[in-house]
Amino acid sequence: MCNAFLAFALELAMLVFVAWWALALDDALWTRLLIAVAAVGALVVLWGAFASPKARVPLPAAGTVAVKALAFGAGAAALWGLGLSAAAIAFAVLAAANTAVTTYVRRPRPA
Repeated sequence: MCNAFLAFALELAMLVFVAWWALALDDALWTRLLIAVAAVGALVVLWGAFASPKARVPLPAAGTVAVKALAFGAGAAALWGLGLSAAAIAFAVLAAANTAVTTYVRRPRPA
């Protein structure tokens, strides 16, 4: 239960970090908003289609982990791009540990 709550919090944080990075760019406001909406929207669609517990396209465990690594990597890269390297590393480590535990817990059990 705690791991599921942490997973959800990390997923939301990932989206916030990507939006924050996009809004901090040195472009016109409409461009920053467009990039933020597009980036967050792409992550939401990617996550919902391939990584969520009720994914529309179920993947083998390795595929799900790869999609999660890509999405969480985007969140960590966004923090890094904002100049928050320690936070980026901490987020990446926490997301990797949480993904490992989630993958272990959800693995199929032999009969």
